[in-house]
Amino acid sequence: MQNPRLAARYAKSLMDIAIEQSSLDAMYTDMLGLQDVCRSSHDFVLLMRSPVVKADVKLNVVKALFSGKVNPVTEAFVELIIRKGREFFLPEIIDSFIAQYKRHNKINEVVLTTAETLDEATLSNLKSNIEKQFQGMKIDLSTQVNPEPIGGFIVEANNNLFDASILRDLNDIKNNS
Repeated sequence: MQNPRLAARYAKSLMDIAIEQSSLDAMYTDMLGLQDVCRSSHDFVLLMRSPVVKADVKLNVVKALFSGKVNPVTEAFVELIIRKGREFFLPEIIDSFIAQYKRHNKINEVVLTTAETLDEATLSNLKSNIEKQFQGMKIDLSTQVNPEPIGGFIVEANNNLFDASILRDLNDIKNNS
């Protein structure tokens, strides 16, 4: 069960606290770590979503995993989520916080898809050309390899797609013939 409004509200509250305490970047780093835990440990997510496991047990697990490793505000926030019975939505709240952080700092998510893994020089060149298109705004570039485009690249950013792949060129030739 997803609840984006609830997740956005909790994430906004955490953003406000982080801004107020000048710890926004530290909080963002903590949220990235928590997101990694949620994505890599299905057992952790199942524990948080289990209605059978008591809140005290969940709190003990969170303290054992994160105490001293994250910002005290982050730890207190996760404990608050558990005490309020909202731990089911923790992965959603984390994702919402990360998205709000990126919007706040004007960071655009860009996905670069290529047929083969790129060397560092080519990747750096492409990244600088993409940054020029965003007129000095920051970008968060993630790459993925997919042999389907045959060659070239595909860039996805802000719900826009720039397809400079050989597969697209071949399809254009086929459609124009």
